[in-house]
Amino acid sequence: MRRQTATSGINPAGSSRALRLDPLSLPLRFNAHDGRADGGVRQVELHRERVVLRRSICGMRMSVNVRVSDFLGIALRGDTDGKMLVLKHRDPSLTIPLCLSSDADEIATAWQTWSEIFALPQLHEETRREPAPRRRRHNAIRARRPRFLMRRLVGGLLMPAKLFRGEREIVART
Repeated sequence: MRRQTATSGINPAGSSRALRLDPLSLPLRFNAHDGRADGGVRQVELHRERVVLRRSICGMRMSVNVRVSDFLGIALRGDTDGKMLVLKHRDPSLTIPLCLSSDADEIATAWQTWSEIFALPQLHEETRREPAPRRRRHNAIRARRPRFLMRRLVGGLLMPAKLFRGEREIVART
């Protein structure tokens, strides 16, 4: 097995060359852009069964090991400059770029190859994203009645109270 160095997998910052990773030479090790990491770079290791992401945030180094089967698939992102293949995860911060090119034939063959190697489906990703639905608040059930009061019937205006006026007895009979 041949291992790629950190500089061979991705182009340096400011380079105009396209990103192309070879799926047939796994395992791969390369640097990718990460806006939240220190220095804006994270280190990615791609294996056939797992992906290891290493980055440092505020001086704290971390390593995330994710199985390839946990990813949703190989997604195709399109824009005006070219198309990009990514290994898509539910968490957008774990999505990994695989190939960037303006050649449609090259993207199609790379898409098929990555999909076969990882045994993941090919996904079309839309550039426009819908906002996520609002999350429920933690006190959503605060306005409900307590459990021990749920057994009792609710009194109120459903059954009007009977009034007895002009009676001299302490106990009124109905």
